[in-house]
Amino acid sequence: MDDILASFKRVQLCHQPTALEEMPRLTKALGGPRLWIKRDDCTGLATGGNKTRKLEFLMADALEAGADMVVTQGAVQSNHVRQTAAAACKLGLDCYALLERRVPNKGQDYEQTGNVLFDHMFNTQIEFFPPGLDMNAEAQAVTERLKQEGRKPYFIPGGGSNAIGALGYVSTAQELLQQCKAIDLSPKLIVLSTGSAGTHAGMVAGFHALGCEIPILGISVRQPEAVQIENVYNLAVKTAALLTDKELPHDKIIVDDGYVGEGYGIPTETMRMATKMLARNEGILLDPVYSGKGMAGLIGQIESGQIEKGGDVIFLHTGGAVSLFAYEDQFSSLHAAE
Repeated sequence: MDDILASFKRVQLCHQPTALEEMPRLTKALGGPRLWIKRDDCTGLATGGNKTRKLEFLMADALEAGADMVVTQGAVQSNHVRQTAAAACKLGLDCYALLERRVPNKGQDYEQTGNVLFDHMFNTQIEFFPPGLDMNAEAQAVTERLKQEGRKPYFIPGGGSNAIGALGYVSTAQELLQQCKAIDLSPKLIVLSTGSAGTHAGMVAGFHALGCEIPILGISVRQPEAVQIENVYNLAVKTAALLTDKELPHDKIIVDDGYVGEGYGIPTETMRMATKMLARNEGILLDPVYSGKGMAGLIGQIESGQIEKGGDVIFLHTGGAVSLFAYEDQFSSLHAAE
C-alpha cells in the first residue's frame, strides 16, 4: 500500500504502529461479535492518546511557519491540551492554553489533578474561561494579542481538529488497513468516540481516499446527531480534498448520540459500567469523557441488536485515562457495588 501521506510534512511524536489487539474476554461477556481494539491510547507522548497523531502534522506546520509558541484551547480536563503542551516542550516551543469550565459542578480538585497537573508540569501558561464561549475565537484573539507583543504564536484549534490535524487519522486509517491485511481480518465496522470531529473525519477521509468501504460509527460525546454529522462531514470533505479528487458521500458519516447523557464530560451510568467492564475483562483503562462513552455505545448497540453478533468489530481507543483521576468520585464506589 502506497503511503498517501508521503508528501506532507510531519514531526515524529508518535509510537507507531499502535497495537491492534483482540478482546476475547469482552467478546465472550457480550456473546459476540468478535471484538478488537486499536490502541491509540498508547501513542507515547505524555501518556499517549489520539491527539499525538494530529500533532505530528500540526507541529510540523507550526515549525514551518517559524512559530516560537503554540496557542490552543479545550475543556479543563483536555487531553488535547496535555498532549499539545508536551509536544511543545519536546520541540522547544512555549504553550498557551485556554481552558473552558465546560463541565458543571466540579470542585477545585478538578482543576488541579489529571490533565491539568500535567499541563503545569509542561510549563503551560493557562487561562480559565467560563462555559459557553466560542473558544476557538477566544484563542485566536489571544494569538493576535501575542503577535502584537512580538511573539510568533501558532494557533491550533480545539482537539487539533482542522484538515491538517485530521491527517493524523488518515495515517491511522492507512495503518489499520495494513494491520488487518497482515492478519487476514475483514472487520464489518469501526467504532470510535466523536467529539471535536478530527479523529472521525480523518478516519472517514482516509478510508475514502484508500477506497475502503468499512463503515465507521461515531458515538457522540457532546453534540446531537444531526449537528455532529455536519461537523464531521465538513471536516472530512476538507481533509479528503488534500488526498483525492473523489467526492465524499454524505452517508459515510454515521453518528449515534444516545450515549451523551446530560452533556459533555458529565458521567453516565452506561459509561461507568462500560469502563468497569473493559477494565475487568481486558485490563484496559478508558476515560470518562470520550472512550468510556464510546465503549458504552458499542456495548449498547451490541446488546440492543443494532450491531449483530457475527463478524469482527474494531473499537478505536483514543486515550485519556489520565482524566480518571479528576473523576475519582465516580469510580471509587465500584468495589462496593459487587
